This record gives sequence, structure tokens and C-alpha cells, in this order.
Amino acid sequence: MRILFVEDSPRLQRSVGTALRKTGYAVDIAGDGEAGLWLAESHDYDVIVLDVMLPKRDGLSLLAELRRQGRMVHVLLLTARDTVQDRVQGLQAGADDYLVKPFALEELLARVQALGRRAHGTKQPRLQIGPLEVDTSARCVRRAGENVELTAREYLLLEYLARRRGQVVSRAEIEEHIYDEQVDPMSNVVDSAICSLRKKLSAPGETALIHTRRGLGYVLEAVPAVAANG
Repeated sequence: MRILFVEDSPRLQRSVGTALRKTGYAVDIAGDGEAGLWLAESHDYDVIVLDVMLPKRDGLSLLAELRRQGRMVHVLLLTARDTVQDRVQGLQAGADDYLVKPFALEELLARVQALGRRAHGTKQPRLQIGPLEVDTSARCVRRAGENVELTAREYLLLEYLARRRGQVVSRAEIEEHIYDEQVDPMSNVVDSAICSLRKKLSAPGETALIHTRRGLGYVLEAVPAVAANG
């Protein structure tokens, strides 16, 4: 998943940004409301973590503008205010969830993960594709009951493909949702990641689960379509 974190505190930018990236998310960070709005309008984020009190443009007006534009990205509001009125105001502005400062990083990560599941239209923590099981709560993968060891970024790529199982996913979509702007757009990072996943998910005598549609992208499915290639 690709996350936008809008927060003016350098300390929180470092701690939360590091925690999200270690979890495997692609993360863009903005330090004020105007920069946050520009990024939110420029990219298709899965979740936005948004501080309420921001320089140049506050979080609530930023959120209201996104909703006015019809952008339905899931938003987690962060605020030091904990009155009922503050929570109601945030939810009425279009927030999907609300977290009061100070907070535990573990709780923030859990809330981001839950919003990510909602963004992909499911609350089911286990995704089954033939012999492959992806447990999105435990963030673990099994093939035919055997654990598959993946890096954090490999796991996020597989989860993204699993949530869109049976659909062709383009390289551009993968770059947009799994990688941030630190990745060179001319690199073969997506192809390399797909190749690595294929090797780790392969089983002797069994059909591959990730297939290439030449000129279109990749599809994860248990039984390859006639047009699938590789």
C-alpha cells in the first residue's frame, strides 16, 4: 500500500515514517497542508494519515477539499484534541478513523492496516488463491500449508495482487501503490520483485500462480487463463 503522512513535526515524521516503511509500505511525507493537498491530488493513495493542526492549511480543510473533489481515499486523522465535539467534527468532515496524540505506533499501524483492508473492499483477513493463503492480520503467507518467507516489500506486493486476484494489474499500478518516489521510475524494481515472488511461491510440478500478460501486466490466479503467459 502507498501511504501519505501529513504531519509538521519532524520527530513524528521520522518515527512514523520509519515504522510505516519497516512494515513495507511506500510512504510519502508532507510537512504542511498545502504540500499534503498537492500530493493527495497527484497520487492514488490507499490511506492518508493526516494531522489536524498543520501550517498553511489545516487538516480538516484539506480533508474537506478532497471530499469535495470526490476523492474517497481512506483518512486517519491525528489530533491532540480529545473532546466529543472534536471527534464529531473530524468524522463529519469525512474522516474514516480518528487517533488521539500521543499514540502507540502499534495502534497507528493496526489502524492503517484496517483502513487498507477497507480500501480494497474487504474485512476478511485471510485471502485464499488455490494452495496460497495470505493472512493479512498476521502478515504471513503459506502455500499448501508451508510457510513462505517474504521481505516486507514482497509481502505488500503479494497482498496487493491477492486483493485483486484474477485481475490484470499493470506495472504502473504496482509502482503507484507499492513504491514511493524514492524509487527510480526507470528501474526494473517491479520486474525484479515479481521474479523473486515467483521463485518463492513456486512448487515442483505445480503451475505458477503469478502470470504475465504481455504488454498489460500481471495476474495472480490459481488456474491460468488461456491468454496467460509465464
